[in-house]
Amino acid sequence: MHTLSKLFLAALSLTTLVGAHHPSRAHSRHRRTAGRRQSSNKTYKIQDFYQGEDFINDWDFFTGSDPTSGNVNYQSKSEAQSKGLAYVNDCDNSTVLAVDSTSTVAPGGNRDSVRITSQKSYNGGLFVIDASNMPVGCSTWPSFWTVGPNWPTAGEIDIVEGVNNQATNQMTLHSGTSQSCTIAKSGVSADLFTGQVLGTDCFSTGNADAGCGVEDTDTSSFGYGFNNAGGGVFALLWDTSSGMSVWHFARSEIPADLTAQTPNPSTWSTPAGFWSAQSCDISANFYDHQMVIDTTICGNWAGGAYSQSGCPGTCSEMVANASNYADAQWVINYVAVYQ
Repeated sequence: MHTLSKLFLAALSLTTLVGAHHPSRAHSRHRRTAGRRQSSNKTYKIQDFYQGEDFINDWDFFTGSDPTSGNVNYQSKSEAQSKGLAYVNDCDNSTVLAVDSTSTVAPGGNRDSVRITSQKSYNGGLFVIDASNMPVGCSTWPSFWTVGPNWPTAGEIDIVEGVNNQATNQMTLHSGTSQSCTIAKSGVSADLFTGQVLGTDCFSTGNADAGCGVEDTDTSSFGYGFNNAGGGVFALLWDTSSGMSVWHFARSEIPADLTAQTPNPSTWSTPAGFWSAQSCDISANFYDHQMVIDTTICGNWAGGAYSQSGCPGTCSEMVANASNYADAQWVINYVAVYQ
C-alpha cells in the first residue's frame, strides 16, 4: 500500500499483518535498472492454485484496524459472507470481494470492506492473479501485494495498486534492512522494462515508506481501463538470482503457456517493472511473504491524493456516498503460485 505523496503504510506486526504501500509519485522518465535482466529458460510448475471457495476457506480474513488509516471496517469471514461482501459466483466460480455499497455511513465514518491474507508464505516463485474486475471509484485504494513478518524487515512487494481515478498500475518494492536495494533511472540498458521509475531507493521505514516504485504506461493496467478491457493477468516473478519482474497482460494478450499452466516467462514480452538482483540483495530483503488482497478507502494515499485526483468534494464526504462503491469490488478468477 502507499502513504501520502504515494507514501506507504506504517509498520505493523505480523499478527495484525503488516503492510506498507507505497511510493511518492515523482514522475521522472525512467531508463532501466542496473544490470541486464536475466531470464532463465524455465517452465514453471504449479505449487498452489486458489479459486472459488479457496479464498474463503484457505485465506484469513483480517479484522484489525486499517494500517494505512483508511475509512474501513475490515470484516471477518462470517460477517463478510452474511453481508454479501465475500462470495463465489456460481456461474463462473469467480470470487467477489467487495466494499459495502448499500449502508448509510456518515461523512468521515468507516465503510465495511474485506482484506484477506494467504495462510501459506513463500520465498520466491511466479505469482499470478487473474481478475475480471478490480475496485474503482473516487476514494478507493485496491491492492494485491505480498509482505513478510515484522514489516519492513522482510520486505513488501506491491504487484497491483492505485487510488481514486488513477489510470495505470503502480508496482513497488519496500525493503527494510541494511542490505542495499535500489533501482536505477539512468546509465543502463533501456530494454529491461517498460514502466516509469518513481523512486530509486527501496528502503522503507514508518516515516519514509515510499519505496522504489514503477508506474505502468498501459491504461488497461488499472482501474476503469482494466475493467473495460475485461480485466487481465498480473504476474510477479520473484527470482533471488536475477531480481523481481512484474507483467500485466490484458485479457486478449495472456500468453498461451500461462493459460496452459506451463508458463515460461523468458518467452514473454518485456515486463512493466524490473528490479535487478545486481542492485538489490533479494534474499536478504524479501522472505517469508504472504499474499494479500484488499480494498481500503481514503487513508494515507487515497485520502492524501484525493484533491489532486479530479474527484468531487472531499474523501471524507465520498465515504458517505454508498452508490460510489457499486463497482468497488474484486472479481478474481484465480491466484496461482508456480515454482
